[in-house]
Amino acid sequence: MTTKELIISKATELFLTLGFKSVTMDDIAQQIGISKKTLYIHFQNKTTLIEEATFELFAKISSGIDQICDHSVNPIEELYDVKRFVMSHMKNERMSPQFQLKKYYPEIHDLLWKNQFDKMYLCIQNSIRKGIDTGLFRQEIDPDFTARLYFNGMMGIRDERIFPPASFTLPYLENSFLEYHLRALVTEKGMSILQDFISNNHLQNEK
Repeated sequence: MTTKELIISKATELFLTLGFKSVTMDDIAQQIGISKKTLYIHFQNKTTLIEEATFELFAKISSGIDQICDHSVNPIEELYDVKRFVMSHMKNERMSPQFQLKKYYPEIHDLLWKNQFDKMYLCIQNSIRKGIDTGLFRQEIDPDFTARLYFNGMMGIRDERIFPPASFTLPYLENSFLEYHLRALVTEKGMSILQDFISNNHLQNEK
């Protein structure tokens, strides 16, 4: 791993854990064990580092999602696999880092939001169409509406004002919302697969 890659990796971890505003360039340099001068050789300022770190993480997650979709067993398990993969890279991130990004780095936030929406919108639309074609999802489902609703819901459950961390863990929210989403889509055949998957993977967890 090069010095620049190490900086991006550590900065991403700190940003997701502590927030984009809270982490300073001094913090990043200290965590890595390099001088701040070395840090500025690779990144002109903190904004540049945030932009590169944010979009490198997005690219990595997008690539992983593509691989999951290309090799999925069925669209039900596919969505759970995508959810699990994204969570593993987001370190159970709630909305606090997103709020800081939106408030202090709005241009980066808006571009990231658009890219996230475009990616998930396409992913969910394709998933729904596969479900309809294989008889797991109802024929009358509107892929366009449902994909938009799913994205909005997945972003909404991370809002700590609505789902306070003291009452709801993120894994509980993710699993509960995904099951809620799928139950609205599945046929009788799909329901059987969904229930077996939830039971076999012990996904009915505590808050």
